[in-house]
Amino acid sequence: MASPVEAGGFVGVADGRAKRVLCFLLLGPPGAGKGTQAAIIARRTGVARISTGEMLRDAIARKTPLGEQAAPLMNNGHLVPDSLLVALIAERVTDPDCANGLLLDGFPRTVNQAEALDQLVTEHGMDLVVLNFDVPRAVLLRRLSGRRWCPSCQATYHLETSPSRKPGICDQCGSGLIQRPDDNEGVVAKRLEAYEAQTVPVIQHYEKRGPVHRVDGYRDVNDVFAEIETYLGVSH
Repeated sequence: MASPVEAGGFVGVADGRAKRVLCFLLLGPPGAGKGTQAAIIARRTGVARISTGEMLRDAIARKTPLGEQAAPLMNNGHLVPDSLLVALIAERVTDPDCANGLLLDGFPRTVNQAEALDQLVTEHGMDLVVLNFDVPRAVLLRRLSGRRWCPSCQATYHLETSPSRKPGICDQCGSGLIQRPDDNEGVVAKRLEAYEAQTVPVIQHYEKRGPVHRVDGYRDVNDVFAEIETYLGVSH
């Protein structure tokens, strides 16, 4: 795979003929810090950030047909079926903001999803940059079970690392914070088991295709991004 370069404000790779659009994949277990880094990468590179988790939660909140199917699965710690996610992603990548590249947070999670994504990437002439976040299991359990969420403005907090100024109250809009059903400790354990069973093979799938960059996610946010930056080719 050619190395990333930044040209004209957009991120692409030089292939000797024309700039090709990059598709960034952030792999790793829930709670590994992918969402935090995804926001930074999207801001620095200008690519469209696509978080399947946020898209699904929005669909659930709006009670769309997809949301109605996904809600009981997510609330019990199960993964959403491939067919639903693949259809969601296939529709999303056709939006204009994906023309400059995209970043997928939380997808693919199964080999079937990865194979479907491979086809989409090929059809759209994109190149993959694969990042795999690695964090100890005990840390993941603590991170996830301590998260609190504002259902009004979507702000996210953590009881230990980023608490709200007033316990249980959102700093931004003053609404009461909640613990998502899928952040309950028992459900979190199920999510990690599902990840290990279904998603680890995805990493092996991409290791056969090309480089998979391991990222140590058990560090300060800025230190994690400093490492990621070396893979993105983004200058300071």
